[in-house]
Amino acid sequence: MFKQQLSQEYFEMDTTQQAFTDAISLNKINPSTSIAAVIGDPVKHSLSPVIHNAGFKSLGIDWFYIACEVKDGQAKQALEAMKVLDLRGLSVTMPHKTSVAALVDSVSESARALKSVNTVEVSADGSLVGHSTDGDGLVASLQARDVDVAGKDVLILGAGGAARSVIDALSRKGCHQIFIVNRSLESAKVAAELAPGIATATALTDQSAISEITSQCNIVINATSVGMSKSPDVKSVSPISADLITSAHVVVDLVYHPIQTELLHQAQLRGAQAIDGLGMLVHQAALQQQIWTGLFPSVPDMYQAALQALS
Repeated sequence: MFKQQLSQEYFEMDTTQQAFTDAISLNKINPSTSIAAVIGDPVKHSLSPVIHNAGFKSLGIDWFYIACEVKDGQAKQALEAMKVLDLRGLSVTMPHKTSVAALVDSVSESARALKSVNTVEVSADGSLVGHSTDGDGLVASLQARDVDVAGKDVLILGAGGAARSVIDALSRKGCHQIFIVNRSLESAKVAAELAPGIATATALTDQSAISEITSQCNIVINATSVGMSKSPDVKSVSPISADLITSAHVVVDLVYHPIQTELLHQAQLRGAQAIDGLGMLVHQAALQQQIWTGLFPSVPDMYQAALQALS
């Protein structure tokens, strides 16, 4: 219901109205179609619609996914609109993850620990439940590449939202030790509180300690934006010295644009297993669909759709 009645009262509507218009003109939306959306700012270039619609198609269900640009401070209105417009699922990206966590009716254990929500589920009684699938998406993407985090020592570069979600998931999945390296030691210490007893913090300036930590770790994860580039002609940089990487490492970069960052390139040159960040994005989306629909979509179909959109 109300699938063509999104109004300026709730959203900055240019992208949303266009998405609905395009979908309706292509006969992708009808009165019985279930709609899910991502809210954030900016979202005009989000891969989420491509990924999710590929997932829904693989399931053969009448669902459609759109991107809604919602300005900072409008998360409450967005959740109200979700109910009014009968949206069946919501993805949440920056800058709304923290706000939505405080606004939904209840949250999962992980979302409570992180004080952050990237997924909103409409429960049977109509209440809104917040979840966080980012960290579990990373673990699932590693498992898909035959990498088990249980009992492993992991180095995480960064202490922001992405890093925190990964730390939370690793601690729940039986990781042995987590070493958090960040420019701000205080931020790293706060992130380490998500995994008490197994996580420690190190300042990025302590190169001697980083060298020792890297040699001990099985898995190295870049959870910073270092290496991200919007232009394929611009050579990216690596967040860690390539000389510290060996063939014994699994190296993961949460950056997925470009798919092969300088860190992953250097890791491959040294014989390490290199895993791009697109896998995490796709797997967390698949977990979102499982929450919304009770069904698990085709991850390969979703990954290929995203890869094609990036090319």
